[in-house]
Amino acid sequence: MTIFDISKTKSIANTFIAELRDETIQKDSMRFRKNMERLGEFFAYEISKSLKYVNKEIATPLGVSTCEVLTEQPVLATILRAGLPLQQGLLNIFDKAECCFISAYRKTNKGGDFIIQMDYISTPDLAGKVLIMADPMLATGQSMVMCCKELINRYKIAELHIVAAIASAEGVAHVRANLPKAKIWLGAIDQEMTSKSYIVPGLGDAGDLAYGEKV
Repeated sequence: MTIFDISKTKSIANTFIAELRDETIQKDSMRFRKNMERLGEFFAYEISKSLKYVNKEIATPLGVSTCEVLTEQPVLATILRAGLPLQQGLLNIFDKAECCFISAYRKTNKGGDFIIQMDYISTPDLAGKVLIMADPMLATGQSMVMCCKELINRYKIAELHIVAAIASAEGVAHVRANLPKAKIWLGAIDQEMTSKSYIVPGLGDAGDLAYGEKV
């Protein structure tokens, strides 16, 4: 399994992550969405280096140039609603990609524990495709594993990439154990979680910060 951690290298992406975490800058929801989108663009560029290319002759006004172009665009999947800005960043780069949308959320029981409830999947045919699954927060990793396994069970996916802005060490371990063939692309890995499984220091609730607090 490949794990790419942006925080281990010096790049402008670390500035995007710093602003996503900053509680003062977070008050500007448009800025929060934009930083998440820009992070998605950065991930798309990095992932593009691992995809397959073919030489293609391109006619210019003055002649012919041979260029390397993608053989096929990946499919971009996300978990609603928090994942939308991150997916949009990926889509800005993979601009001919088809998209998959999944509704999955934590459902708390009377004892205070939670299960992952998955209600809805809208997807193109994923057979033989490269799939990029984006979710801004990889906390326990349960929802990510459940959604990916559901798609894997339905389709023979060629390659799986998982993208998250912030992950917990526990969540990464859970994904590695359950999706050993996936390639994981992360903005940063935090070591702790609260008793309610929120990443610490993390950045808070990405969906609420992007689109307003839910009730």
